[in-house]
Amino acid sequence: MSNLALLGGTPVREKLFPAHKFIAKEEKAAVSAVVETGILSRYIGAQHPDFMGGPQVKAFEEAWAEGYGAEHAVAMNSATSGLFAAAGAAAIGPGDEVIVSPYTMMASVTAAIVFNAVPVFADIDPGTFCLSAETIRAKITPRTKAIIVVHIFGQTADMDPIMALAKEHGLIVIEDAAQCPFATYKGRPAGTLGHMGVFSLNYHKHVHTGEGGVVSTNDADLAEKLRLIRNHAEAVVGKRGVTDLVNMVGFNFRMGEIEAAIGLCQLAKGPELIRRRQANVAHLETRLAGVPGLNMPVVGDGNAHVYYVHAITYDPVAMDLPRNVFVEALKSELPATELREGEGPLMGVGYVRPIYLEPMFQERMAYGNLGCPFACPHYKGEVNYDQGLCPETERAHFETLITHEMMRPPMTTADLDDVANAVQKVVENLPALRDYAARTGATTG
Repeated sequence: MSNLALLGGTPVREKLFPAHKFIAKEEKAAVSAVVETGILSRYIGAQHPDFMGGPQVKAFEEAWAEGYGAEHAVAMNSATSGLFAAAGAAAIGPGDEVIVSPYTMMASVTAAIVFNAVPVFADIDPGTFCLSAETIRAKITPRTKAIIVVHIFGQTADMDPIMALAKEHGLIVIEDAAQCPFATYKGRPAGTLGHMGVFSLNYHKHVHTGEGGVVSTNDADLAEKLRLIRNHAEAVVGKRGVTDLVNMVGFNFRMGEIEAAIGLCQLAKGPELIRRRQANVAHLETRLAGVPGLNMPVVGDGNAHVYYVHAITYDPVAMDLPRNVFVEALKSELPATELREGEGPLMGVGYVRPIYLEPMFQERMAYGNLGCPFACPHYKGEVNYDQGLCPETERAHFETLITHEMMRPPMTTADLDDVANAVQKVVENLPALRDYAARTGATTG
């Protein structure tokens, strides 16, 4: 009889893993200082000295730009807002196509739809889970206006060939670097490789302000458009002397002073938190080296991966076991994490369902009931959102990808050893799991 917890045995660990909690005395002091000033926000949606925000927002933007070697950083109330503003600044509009990833958070795609452009999905590279120049090239048409490249899971896409391709075709490149702060590509920071880079400060990111985002760029004109779209552009363009009115319909994407003050503290902590993630992954991968059927992330030469999650490729043929059964057994051996008890062990199969399979794309319906932007009279193309469109994405999601978060600080070496011991216990009991899979009818996934 197997001693797997899934089959009635005792789990490797029952004590909760430690919480990922790095809001501390520095942030508390910064928030108190802001509250004492009475200035919780200092934006005015009109031509005014406060159009650019308050002192904390400005200080945070300066610190972010300096830390990333960018000419400009524009704070937002979320990375979603940043993506929308970047799409607007790129002059994306009706009739345009935007090449996007099918394996990302939805906002990376709806940024195009917000401006009535049509998303065109390119497949991912199976090694990085990011778009590649090869998959992008196959999707370029005369209607292509921009590319939104997602640096997924903590590693950048191979950007030099993508930027060469974009230059060849006159395309704007927006980097969705929400999961990639402090990552580097050939020594250069993520978010500074394309025309604009968008970062997330959401609560589960590497560094956070609760909610928030930043857009970096080295282009002064794009930076000005980002600031305008952030804060009611249509109300100020006249007095600011702006003559290019494309997408100068503004929103309220403004970051508050408290979030900016927290951001300054978190920005300072970021490099050490990243170093700890990288060290934890290195230890875990050393422990798992040689396990057949588990392939660790491939990191490009000269790149720094920052591990938003640890993405492992599972080989169901080598294991002779469906991925879902393997992960079910593994999760049975491990506990939840403090402050996230309701989620169970922080690991799972796949990431997000390939976006083109969601109802918006299957039904071609976004704005109103006329099928816009897909049926917009300005759009002269025809898109395909059928299952099978991106085979590498579908294979990863439905068959091979395992992700987990159990490498975040403050996980200790002992905590990581429990994770590795659980994996090894499951591997040692594969025959029993194969019998279980046969009895339960688990054949795929």
